[in-house]
Amino acid sequence: MKKVPKKQRQSRILRIVNEQNIETQADLVDALMASGMDVTQATVSRDIKELGIVKVMTGEGTQKYVTLSHSGEVAAGRMRRVFAEAVVSVNRSNAFIIMKTLPGMAQGAASALDSMYLDEIMGTLAGDDTIFVATRENDVAEKLRLKLVALSKTDNSEAKEG
Repeated sequence: MKKVPKKQRQSRILRIVNEQNIETQADLVDALMASGMDVTQATVSRDIKELGIVKVMTGEGTQKYVTLSHSGEVAAGRMRRVFAEAVVSVNRSNAFIIMKTLPGMAQGAASALDSMYLDEIMGTLAGDDTIFVATRENDVAEKLRLKLVALSKTDNSEAKEG
């Protein structure tokens, strides 16, 4: 197996995700290795983020990766809708924002949030139904919480600090 240029690898990732049911990053790594590409999970993780690939629930109760079409404002609008539809609550604890999402939607919502490039955000971490957002300071976190409540369809009107 050989290392391949980034564009070629990412092109293959898009093709695999569009043609196969890929449920995990490990599945994607395996599919790339089977096609003769030497990749690591960390590289695939970065590629997924760069390509705007998100995990969604299927009708059969499983999850799979899908690509979102990137066409300027259309993509931004879709990403905001993914975020708004997925987020159930937005709370704050000191300099952290903790968001609850519908089951299986945290990674998609976090990807949508990351694509918004909000200056207040130092980083995000997503599980299955929870997203942790790190900010620099408590007051920044509260301003961000209010912004995220407005972007989501939640009705959290006051902070819940822990």
